[in-house]
Amino acid sequence: MPSLLVTSTTSAAIPRVSSRVSVNGFPSFLPKEVDKIRDPFARDMAKRIERLPVKISFSTSSIMSSCVKPLQERGTEPVVLLHGFDSSCLEWRYSYPLLEGAGIDTWAVDILGWGFSDLQMLPPCNVAAKREHLYQLWRTYIARPMVLVGPSLGASVAMDFVANHPEAVSKLVMIDASVYAEGTGNLAKLPRIVAYAGVSVLKSIPLRFYVNSLALNKVSLLSSWDSMNVGRLHCLQPWWEDATVDFMLSGGYDVRNNVKQIKQETLIIWGQDDQIVSSKVALRLHHELPDSTLIQIPGCGHIPHVEKPELVVQYILKFIRHE
Repeated sequence: MPSLLVTSTTSAAIPRVSSRVSVNGFPSFLPKEVDKIRDPFARDMAKRIERLPVKISFSTSSIMSSCVKPLQERGTEPVVLLHGFDSSCLEWRYSYPLLEGAGIDTWAVDILGWGFSDLQMLPPCNVAAKREHLYQLWRTYIARPMVLVGPSLGASVAMDFVANHPEAVSKLVMIDASVYAEGTGNLAKLPRIVAYAGVSVLKSIPLRFYVNSLALNKVSLLSSWDSMNVGRLHCLQPWWEDATVDFMLSGGYDVRNNVKQIKQETLIIWGQDDQIVSSKVALRLHHELPDSTLIQIPGCGHIPHVEKPELVVQYILKFIRHE
């Protein structure tokens, strides 16, 4: 991956809400396999992950929720980065430092059920639960209209959130958006024992490596292997299978009817060589969203913020600043 030049600014530090014990510089709640990751950007970002208490209605106790938050409060329009299906905030390891270095109050948030939150209590991880969790995190720690960024399935998460809490979102960014799927489809009808068997395959190294090779365009074998390890790390959490099965059987996201209802100004970014969600979908989405701009990136696959972070951040900054 390209070398990234990051600048910094100074301001009042945001107080830390959660406490943690570090092991080799990493939070102790991360799987020990994090230390095997070679990518310096992934390692640096992993060291900044922390858990913040988020109070939700469907649990008697707060969920210690994983995220990377700004080191310093600058008072800019906050940018909140979601991730794709069955992923984590580490997806933003290349783009996050560039946004932060540009002086943007940037949050990378783990969607409930994925990432590195403490889910020992096994809360529901359906669409409604994911939405409430994100809203309560926003209300508690951000509490001002945000630029919400959703890649892949994260675009469905963002669209569902905007449809239900439009006051919380000033602008929307969708990257290689998966927003026309009919939820989890027939998977929602599987017997629970079969669903668990399928989920165990989902975290297998061969499948993860194959999907990673589809998502990234023309990367080396070593880089693809390390990226697979980054993307698979959260699957090693002890409650990952339960949370994923719960989401699968709940029916998942179906936001097709929400697309034309979105009023926020929207930026659509798409890798032209996406082998997972066709670039034809980008044209349809751009046509159906009333106030949208479409940017297609040539020579780029399904995860532009990993493959072309400088370009993605450049487009996001121009969008935010109306340049």
